[in-house]
Amino acid sequence: MHDFKYKNNHLCCEKVKVEDLAKKFGTPLYIYSYHTLISHFLKLKDAFSSIDPLICYSVKANSNLAILKALVAKGAGLDIVSGGELFRAKKAGCPSEKIVYASVGKTDKEIEEAIRERILFFNAESLPELENINRIARKLNRIVNVAIRINPDVEPKTHKYITTGKLTNKFGVDFKNAYQILLSREALPNIKISGLHIHIGSQITQSAPYIAAINKMVDFIERLRKEGIRPEYLNIGGGLGIVYDQETPQTARNFAAKVLPLLKKTRLKIILEPGRFIAGNAGILVTKILYIKSTPKKKFVIVDAGMNDLIRPALYEAYHQVMPLALSGRKGVRAIGKADIVGPICESADFFAKERKLPGVKEGDYLAIMSAGAYGFSMSSNYNSRLKAQEVMVAKDRVLVIRKRETREDLIRNEIIPLFPLE
Repeated sequence: MHDFKYKNNHLCCEKVKVEDLAKKFGTPLYIYSYHTLISHFLKLKDAFSSIDPLICYSVKANSNLAILKALVAKGAGLDIVSGGELFRAKKAGCPSEKIVYASVGKTDKEIEEAIRERILFFNAESLPELENINRIARKLNRIVNVAIRINPDVEPKTHKYITTGKLTNKFGVDFKNAYQILLSREALPNIKISGLHIHIGSQITQSAPYIAAINKMVDFIERLRKEGIRPEYLNIGGGLGIVYDQETPQTARNFAAKVLPLLKKTRLKIILEPGRFIAGNAGILVTKILYIKSTPKKKFVIVDAGMNDLIRPALYEAYHQVMPLALSGRKGVRAIGKADIVGPICESADFFAKERKLPGVKEGDYLAIMSAGAYGFSMSSNYNSRLKAQEVMVAKDRVLVIRKRETREDLIRNEIIPLFPLE
């Protein structure tokens, strides 16, 4: 569910007409609904209230400081994967004891920064990483909390590029090696292994993969207890799917009903790391139609947003609904039938939709690319020297600018031209 709805034939974000925002701020433009963002966080919190988990929003999904601050203010923790995201987490006011840190390739500098910030724990993904954290912690004279990320080898039934819990993926440690690490944990005296972590993939719409993974963890935890090893936390990651097209993903309540009995068996403190579930349907990308082009084989609707603004269709062939901002006031404008909705980037992969039916639209009209709140702006780039989009947040009838549109000076801010010729 989300708060982008037609009212009197005009698409609105909460109480504000999206077309008014497009005309005021220009396009491409990301628009977020505050109510949608917060309501999805609260749905998860309520669904799991019987175990009072720590819900750490996945910063990589959308890292705008306003998004982070809004969630932190409601009690969320943050799941980070880089030193830059740690910087953002602290700028957003997230308490260090609510920050967990994943990533298979943490640098020495990133590890040291996180230790100094006294985060809740690292999700460590290999024995070499554990040894490195131990070395840096010893240098800083600290005992550092760590959760071992387990790769449970389950099939999450999602796009192959966003699976993370198969043994063919780069993430985590298999059960056999994790067991050996835990048995020999005294070899790492500056580390306290306080938790176990899994994350099996993204955009997962069924509960079965989670149940399979958590069942494996329940068995593993019991095996550890027999050896006198008693972790404090189980972090089950994120990856809950949302509606992009015709998906029927599980609701927070349905998901909780399936996994809560298993989680209660562990008798551990539980952490969740949702990202897309919270932010995905809270945002849209608004773009303007520049040209409508017909060829002997196809029709193209060419818009001013490109794959640099939203790369998911190019990267994953991901589906996003595309909707006009206005459904009326188009006298003499006929439906154009099926068309590819494409951007201005010099790549054939620069598209938002293929063979999509559109109502009557004309050059100068606006379109909304839906469900763009997660992995939209956070994956955007300056490819083709294009400026990154502006971002605004709507709360009822209030409109808040949360990122200014880049300028051309921003494009070259860190570049240096040497004194030529160099001979």
